[in-house]
Amino acid sequence: MTAVSGHGPWPGREGDELEAQLTVFGELSELPSGADALPFVTQLTGRGPGADPVGRTALLLAELSVELGPHGWKLADHPGIDHRRAESFLREDLGALAIAAHGHTGPLTVEVQGPWTLAATLWSARGDRVLADAGARRDLSAALAEGLRAHVAALREQVPGASDVVVQLAEPQLGAVHAGALPTFSGYTRLRAVPGPDLVDGLAPVIDAVHDAGARAVVHLGETWAGLPPVVLAGADAVGLDVAAVGWHERAWELVARATEKGVGLWAGLTPTTLSQCAGQMLGELVQAVAEPWRRIGLPASGLDAVTVLAAERPEPPSIDEARAGLAHLGRVAEALAERAAD
Repeated sequence: MTAVSGHGPWPGREGDELEAQLTVFGELSELPSGADALPFVTQLTGRGPGADPVGRTALLLAELSVELGPHGWKLADHPGIDHRRAESFLREDLGALAIAAHGHTGPLTVEVQGPWTLAATLWSARGDRVLADAGARRDLSAALAEGLRAHVAALREQVPGASDVVVQLAEPQLGAVHAGALPTFSGYTRLRAVPGPDLVDGLAPVIDAVHDAGARAVVHLGETWAGLPPVVLAGADAVGLDVAAVGWHERAWELVARATEKGVGLWAGLTPTTLSQCAGQMLGELVQAVAEPWRRIGLPASGLDAVTVLAAERPEPPSIDEARAGLAHLGRVAEALAERAAD
């Protein structure tokens, strides 16, 4: 059946970790019978630096330390207060997960930043973005790969019944990396574009490590549909695309169709801006955002049964009520897609 999941960031403050994780498990347990639940590890980004997606992922880098610099997170010579704060947030999240998921059997997913977005966002200790140094970004990819092996093991330790662990690799910067659109430290020039084969080389070790850990890998591209080919070539099990933002773009959906024919799944990002329980028109629009281009490109309706829907990333985090209502709304979208798949 069509599944419902989420990225991980969730509204809340320090001390709300358990409530947030319980809410997600609770909301997903009440989905319509035609929708599958894929619970996700929550991350309360409102707690500040160290709970943010970049800080959390940088913490996982094997044998590397990080700290906050003038432009954001950067590599450090040794762990400091920023690194330790991030470790504390991770311990709190894993502790909340262990309690909220007690007795859970089935799938579980967790999101981290992908190697290219991390290299584009993380700064070297005494220079430019890690992306600017080919050797440094290879080391970063290797460190993330090793860190994810340990992270998946830690998740299984907290949730022994997690039979299907899915690692979501967020790559919203992959398009900018490929296009050479990122500025240097000075801001006067831009970093050199990274060619497609190099994108594959950076993704593959991380995806391989996820597979080695017995988990599946999903790479989220946001609206950057041009990144689909390297993601597929790198061995991802599924690709995430904000289909509502992409709309009907024939070239993009041709790439989705080719990926699907190779057995690569689709995680469709949708933006439920109207969260009323009676928002029938909005529900129809969200269903059509997936089903209509799926039909136009010639994919079989039965394939909609394998799609996972989740809320697209937003610049401003939703309120708790909006986030809860969004999961419920997406459950109805998943149910409608599953019905179309069965027709």
